[in-house]
This record gives sequence, structure tokens and C-alpha cells, in this order.
Amino acid sequence: MDLAFISHLLNGPFFENLEKIVLFVFMLSLLIVLHEAGHFVIARLNGVRVNDFAIGFGPTLLKWTSPRSGTNYRINLLPIGGYCAMQGEDGKTNEAEQQRTFRTNHELAPDNFQSKSPAQRLAIVVAGPIANFVLAYLIMFVAAVTFGVGSDKYSTLIGPVTPGFPAEAAGMQMGDRIVAIDGVPYDDGAKLIDKIHGSIGKALSVTFVHAGARRTVSVTPRASMQNGKRVGLIGFRPMPQYQRVGPAEAATLAAVALWFDTKSNLEGLGQLIVHPAQQAAGVTGVIGMERAAASLQDLGWAPYLNLAALISIALGIFNLLPIPALDGGRATFILAEIVRGRPVDPEREAFVHFAGFAVLMALMVFVAYHDIANIVSGKGVF
Repeated sequence: MDLAFISHLLNGPFFENLEKIVLFVFMLSLLIVLHEAGHFVIARLNGVRVNDFAIGFGPTLLKWTSPRSGTNYRINLLPIGGYCAMQGEDGKTNEAEQQRTFRTNHELAPDNFQSKSPAQRLAIVVAGPIANFVLAYLIMFVAAVTFGVGSDKYSTLIGPVTPGFPAEAAGMQMGDRIVAIDGVPYDDGAKLIDKIHGSIGKALSVTFVHAGARRTVSVTPRASMQNGKRVGLIGFRPMPQYQRVGPAEAATLAAVALWFDTKSNLEGLGQLIVHPAQQAAGVTGVIGMERAAASLQDLGWAPYLNLAALISIALGIFNLLPIPALDGGRATFILAEIVRGRPVDPEREAFVHFAGFAVLMALMVFVAYHDIANIVSGKGVF
């Protein structure tokens, strides 16, 4: 086989997209595994035996059993997420039956999850979502120190491209970098924007770099109103320059960002509940998140890590919702037990969780269909 063909294939769009998909799967799996690690740590601190802690699903490739705790640490074939199987919640024995047995004659072992107090079980259940918030903070802290935060200065990097504008028609994509206009090099984003704004109706020879290759195209800025001023636009959002900050400033910025992003997610969730028909179009699932991640990867590690933090926050909030089969649903039953002074009937609770799981699966299918419909229709992710 021709070496040039092999080189072209390896550097082509298929392997480029495959690399992005693999990175996204790794990132999402890491967020899920660390969520499960939250359950694991608090379970062990409360004396609950963890039978299995696994990375991935399916057949086990590697396994190590701790001689001290008896936990089986597994790496499974399908590297998507993971799980923490505690004694009493590992599916080996009916949970409802274990609860009923413990409440009648207290025969369960002290390291069984079902034998713990409501407060202990509640702490174990909510530890996973809380781990997601802690992880989001750490990600944003590391991103600020290592790769920087967006400043008020612009770069020459192309951000989201506006459909129907000259930039899109010329083949420019998010993540490309403009290096010259009419043969004049540009490394200052502000001067680049001024040049475009002041060239209404004038054809510009724009040189940009896409996937390592230089391209030169002709684009004509379209007259538009911006902040009450008539300017020329070719249809892309300029990206800011990222500047690294010290640990003290990064700690503050990460805390502010965590609060703001959590608040924004909760407000969006509230709007979805109040106005479901209007807000449903903005709901995004795993497929939509992968598209966003693939686009942001071209912009550098700072925006990509901030997206990872946003996904971790979303996972934390979603899992805290009082939906059966989720951590929030389980926590709701434990809170009801604390308030009532007695537990909910275990068979009834098991049925509610089963029904909730079925509804959750149907919702995931709907969201996946929505994401695929956006791809087919050519709708952008930003």
C-alpha cells in the first residue's frame, strides 16, 4: 500500500474525529468513575463493604482483590463509566428482602449497606454527586493555573461560526486561526477585528490555518449593526486570549465559576420544568455533548477542560434530582424515612425505582433522537 495514502488516511477526517471521540469517551468515563469513587470513599468510611469497584462494563480484563477489604478492583472491556457495587446493593440478593430482614430481626452483617442508619445511607448516596461538584472545581482550578482563563484581549482564533455568513461559505471552521489578510500578517486579535469591521463590502483575501494546512480564500464582510454602529462582519465569534493565573487567583476564579455555572444549570432546569415545550429544543444528551467537545477541542485545553467541568456539574445536578433510579430518588426515600420515623415499604420502593428506570431509559432515547435530528438537520452546537 502506498505510504502517501496511509499518511493521508491517518491524518484524514475519519481518524481526526475518532481521536476526538476517544478523548471525549475517556473524559466522560473519568467523570463517572470519580462519581462512583465518591460513593466508594464514604461507603468505606462508614464501614460498608464494597464488593466490586470497576472501570468500564462487560467482561473483566484485569482484576485485583484487596487482601484487607476484599474489594475486587476491575478493569472491564467496555471503557465507558464504571460502578461501585456495595454489599447489599450489588444485585446478588434482593435489596427489598434485605431491608425487610434487617428491620425485623437485624440479621444482616454490619458491613451491609442496608444495615446502616438513614444518615449513613444518605451520606453514601449523595457522595457521588458531591464528588462531581468537587471535581468540577478542581478541573477549573487546574485549567486556570495550567492553561489560563479568558482575558479581555482577543486572539486570531476563530470561535463559533455563524450559519449563512461569508466565513461559513468560505469553509472556515471553529478552531481555525487567521494568520493574514491581503498578505499582511496578523497576530493581534483586536487589529484583525478592526480590519474586518472597517471593510464593509470590500473583498478580503484571508489566509487561515485549518488542521495544520494554510488556506487562502476571498470573503466580503457584510454590513451589520453592532452596539449601535455599522460594521463589517464575516460571521465568526472571536476567541479571547487565555492567560495563566496564580494558584490564589485560580482558587477564587474556580469558586466563582462553580457557583455561576451551578446557578445557570439550575435556572435552565427550572425553565425546562416551567416551559417544557419551549425549552426542550435546548436539551442535549451524550451525542450533543460529544459534538460540543469535538468542536472545543480545536480551541485548546482551557475551553475543553471548562466544558468537562460543566459536564461534571450537570452530572452532579442530574443525579441529585428526585427521580427514581437516580441517587436523588434514593436520597428522597431515605429523607422520607427520616421524616416519617419509619422506612417506606421496601417492595413499593423497589417498584418505584424500577418504573423510574424505565422512564429514564425512554427519556435518554428521546434525547439521543433529538441530538441525531440536530446532526441530520445541520444544526450547530453553539
